Amino acid sequence: MAGKRRRYRGTIPRLGPGVLWDVFLARRRIARLARGVGPERPWAAERAAELDDQTLAEWCEANVRTPIARQLIGLAGRTVWGAGPEELSMLHVLFYVSAAGSFDKLIDTEGGAQQDRLEGGAQALALGLAASLGERVLLGAAVERIEQSDAGVRILAGDAELRAEQAIVALPPAIAAQIEFDPPLPPQRRELGERLQPGALTKCTALYGKPFWREDGLSGEAVTDAGPVTLTFDCSPRDGSAGVMLGFVGGPEAREMATMEPVERRASVLACFERLYGSRAAQPLDYAEQAWAAEQWSGGGPTSNFGPGGWTACGVVLREPVGRVFWAGTETATVWSGYMEGALQAGERAAAEVLQGVN
Repeated sequence: MAGKRRRYRGTIPRLGPGVLWDVFLARRRIARLARGVGPERPWAAERAAELDDQTLAEWCEANVRTPIARQLIGLAGRTVWGAGPEELSMLHVLFYVSAAGSFDKLIDTEGGAQQDRLEGGAQALALGLAASLGERVLLGAAVERIEQSDAGVRILAGDAELRAEQAIVALPPAIAAQIEFDPPLPPQRRELGERLQPGALTKCTALYGKPFWREDGLSGEAVTDAGPVTLTFDCSPRDGSAGVMLGFVGGPEAREMATMEPVERRASVLACFERLYGSRAAQPLDYAEQAWAAEQWSGGGPTSNFGPGGWTACGVVLREPVGRVFWAGTETATVWSGYMEGALQAGERAAAEVLQGVN
């Protein structure tokens, strides 16, 4: 932080007792506020209008004394939400914290959201599910139109036409808004697609012959304000047969980096790795990056966020069925919203709603 490289243990860097105490108090205040909001009906919380009118940056300015502590919270937000603190509704932050169980769980490795990875990559889960469904999975068939009538739903997807009693749409609201609905969706639902927008997060990965940072007693986890990377992790195989360094670029920095040429993006990320881990980090065997904001079917990542006023304007319709159309997707979850666990909970909830309607 502030151009100085320090080693530390745990999640929060050791930046002096005053800063650490400030961070501790901020986390405790956020936890107390999150308990009053809850994940089920944040728009109905006692202070919903006040908190939804305030950004995370404004809340930090009023409640966090030291600039470094405010900066640390902002850095966490860039990775957790893919957005700067000035873009996030404070009510949205509290909903998200409540759905995860605590702010600490959102940023922690052990016992938190960053603890585990899927061997073979996260895509293995989707590929396995698709294999179990067989030919029922239609690829290259983006849904363009959903029609509703007393007889059921009619779905047009490229050359495919499907009919069913109900439909579940499991897309980020901003992407779902690109589908044509007949009859049209209610105004509040359309507003939801405009207000609940995907964040911007880019995942940058460098491959090395071995995880050399371990030789220096480093875990590979680092927080930095030098940018563009704000957070790094060691994603090497368990046996250490190769070294894989992962860096996240989020929020305004991710959008700025998207305007750069690929060679410039690579150089800026590797320069950050070099500052943190030494000269060997500047010469990877390979380098790759994934910018979710450039993905057509996700629109951004790692999740969708409400800016000020969003929850109180249209949050009530987030999970509310529209006729025969039901809504899933991790944004609709009340447990680990924004994560795969949340997507599973949302799918189970939407399926139960459909079955209840059928029966």
